[in-house]
Amino acid sequence: MSVQAPYGTWPSPIDAGMVAAHDGRPEFLGSVGEELWWTEPRPEEGGRRALLRLAADGQRPPVSVLPPPWNVRNRVIEYGGLPWAGAPRAEGGPLIVFTHFADQRLYALEPDAADAAPRPLTPLSELTEAGLRWCDPVVLPERGEAWCVLEEFTGEGPTDVRRVLAAVPLDGSAAEDRGRVRELTGDGDRFLTGPRLSPDGRRLAWLAWDHPAMPWDGTRVMTAPIGDDGTLGTPRAVAGGPEESVAQAEFGADGTLLIASDASGWWNLQRVDVEAAETAEAAEPGRGPTVPRVPLCPREEEFAGAAWKIGQRWFAPLPGGLVATLHGRGAQRLGVLDPETGELVDAAGPWTEWAASLAVIDSRVTGIAASPRTSFEIVELDTRTGHTVVLASHHEDHVDPAYYPEPQIRTFTGPDGRDIHAHIYPPHHPDHAAPAGELPPYVVWVHGGPTSRAPLVLDLEIAYFTSRGIGVAEVNYGGSTGYGREYRNRLRQQWGVVDVEDCAAVARTLAREGTADPARLAIRGGSAGGWTSAASLTSTLTEGLYACGTVTYPILDLTGWATGETHDFESQYLESLVGPLSEVPGRYRERSPLHRAQRISVPFLLLQGLDDVICPPIQCERFLEQVKGRGIPHAYLAFEGEGHGFRRADTMVRAVEAELSLYSQTFGLGRADIPPLELRT
Repeated sequence: MSVQAPYGTWPSPIDAGMVAAHDGRPEFLGSVGEELWWTEPRPEEGGRRALLRLAADGQRPPVSVLPPPWNVRNRVIEYGGLPWAGAPRAEGGPLIVFTHFADQRLYALEPDAADAAPRPLTPLSELTEAGLRWCDPVVLPERGEAWCVLEEFTGEGPTDVRRVLAAVPLDGSAAEDRGRVRELTGDGDRFLTGPRLSPDGRRLAWLAWDHPAMPWDGTRVMTAPIGDDGTLGTPRAVAGGPEESVAQAEFGADGTLLIASDASGWWNLQRVDVEAAETAEAAEPGRGPTVPRVPLCPREEEFAGAAWKIGQRWFAPLPGGLVATLHGRGAQRLGVLDPETGELVDAAGPWTEWAASLAVIDSRVTGIAASPRTSFEIVELDTRTGHTVVLASHHEDHVDPAYYPEPQIRTFTGPDGRDIHAHIYPPHHPDHAAPAGELPPYVVWVHGGPTSRAPLVLDLEIAYFTSRGIGVAEVNYGGSTGYGREYRNRLRQQWGVVDVEDCAAVARTLAREGTADPARLAIRGGSAGGWTSAASLTSTLTEGLYACGTVTYPILDLTGWATGETHDFESQYLESLVGPLSEVPGRYRERSPLHRAQRISVPFLLLQGLDDVICPPIQCERFLEQVKGRGIPHAYLAFEGEGHGFRRADTMVRAVEAELSLYSQTFGLGRADIPPLELRT
């Protein structure tokens, strides 16, 4: 029989330490010969990313090849990207190159050599906070080089930067001599992805884009011939454009170029005739790609997503001509496509969400997959047999699964009758229930981005709240990915309006239908989600709706953020999200929570990393100055050594417990099992 206790007061074995220990997931999966390699988070080791290796026989557990403090991660475009690559060698095991977060240098590692210590390939940067950064490498032992993206800062400002494709000698000769790095492209493009070589090694492809576009707005597919001496011929744009986003480009086994383009309104796979496109572009330079492409599986589904990190992989060609690809509306599943017939067959298994990270070994495809009942695992699909198996990062139930939430996929109706997609996680406990007639508190969770989405997977942080009797509503508001370009474009010049309205519409519907207590609604989010949370707490559109809010590493001052207070990658993002600053400066001011601080009337918690260069702490400090002395209960927790996104276990424990304490105090839950959060006025 269930124990009766008010919502929000239930006991739970899912504590903040468990949440922190299992935060994050495997990332950047790849193959080296018959082996699989990837990175994994280590919150208990200061938040570093470890590099894992799984032997070809799969009979032994994966091993971490580098001890602390090695941290396989880079800061290119600040969000980073693919930080390692490898190549098999005839003797002596694989050769791996990787970036180390502390100094951003590129290193070589021969893990099976007698002396397996990493050796530097690139020089130390002269600029301590910027300098030289490397990303998305390809190891080419036959050329004695690793080709990759080079991000080079030319001054102290965050936008004093250039990016090119570069060739780094594998012999270490550039470790003390920047001049030994061979630049493959000019720096005419502001942003670019790493190189993709054709199977015969005679052509290169990459993606490029320029301010003010983001990669989900408009990109170009660039190709160039490779000379015998390793230099590139004239680059040509063979696909893409200002209003066409190509998220990925790869050469198939037969040398044809495959791309994921949203020209149809959805990221779909297409085949490009590279030689014809190069010839057409050469005949009429600057006109843009004019050669028709062949759609491989036209559907109103997404076969790719927003490229927040360089080197993400939504599809992977197989040697026999098939293509492994992620696809779907909202959640993405793994399928195998026959490009000749358009037939798409999905992988069997319980996994409902696959990350943009695929590796191919012969006929086997390996990815990173999860479900609402399982965390992200390394899963292999044998395309010959259709058999799937978990190879590594096996999900473990660290608590009775009866405490996991039971999510609902719902579509709500917003202003003007528009659809709003959301995941609803009602309070859930195996042996506790609320008294009859009581409605539960609910927290609206706002994802970051904003051009991103919330995946429907097991999240112990959500379970931390739902198992205590607090519901969670994850809102994929207008502007989110997964539902086509038209849905993404709803946020153009409407950031701070559409996202705020959509979150409010979900909250109001839950209250109106009797799912949530209208007096105990809260909102929380980080980064762009922190913006939407703060904008909601200071907006007349949501007056009286939320009882409190948690705001994590947010944007609070649009004008400041657009005039030098963020990194280069997003420095002109607001041109599309809000509008050109030169044309609508008043809009920047009137939407900013900083200039609406007088409207905030409910308690709030502000969380910030002091090393954050994307959403710097100065914005929080200015906001708090505006709130000071107004009698609004609030707390500000700032964490040294943390950047944009908390990575350390102790930080995450403090943040989760502080958030629960805010709700306990605001909703009158009276919990005494967490450190009390001091709210000041």
